Amino acid sequence: MRDNVTVDVDAVVYYKVVEPGAAITQVENYKFATYALSQATLRDVLGQMELDGLLSERESINTRIQELLDAYTDPWGIMVTGVTIRDVSLPDTMKRAIAKQAEAEREKLSRIILAEGESQAGQKMSEAAAFYQGVPTAIKLRELQTLAEIAREKNLIVVTQSQALETGNIAALSQAISRKKEQ
Repeated sequence: MRDNVTVDVDAVVYYKVVEPGAAITQVENYKFATYALSQATLRDVLGQMELDGLLSERESINTRIQELLDAYTDPWGIMVTGVTIRDVSLPDTMKRAIAKQAEAEREKLSRIILAEGESQAGQKMSEAAAFYQGVPTAIKLRELQTLAEIAREKNLIVVTQSQALETGNIAALSQAISRKKEQ
């Protein structure tokens, strides 16, 4: 392989004798010759490829090997009718390296998604801050709502500093909003 990875390949070559006379006279043992030529051709074709290509382009590899073998064996009266790569076995070290690479890709994607979420949250917080800056009473209502949620979850009583006038305004505004919703 071009990327120096050792693999075990299980392949099958289908052929038939179309000219029996040539199969006997042109080569000493056509079965052994076809077998040896198949191995050599498989090594030559796969030696020019990268591992990713071997794993993803089996059909085109099968076709290429078949065409080469058929051209070589034609003078012997042999017709190669099919080639099938049945299995490709990777060494354990290579399997671990591929698993690490896949895990790193998943981690990268996870971090990108998390960063995009943080960016969107920051943008929404910025919009909320701009809104609260224009409506100071709204920020106080939000603060009180947050304190109420904390108290409810933790079963606490929260005491905060308040200015009577400001609290009265907030209470009136809150009551007005409640009435508006009821209507």
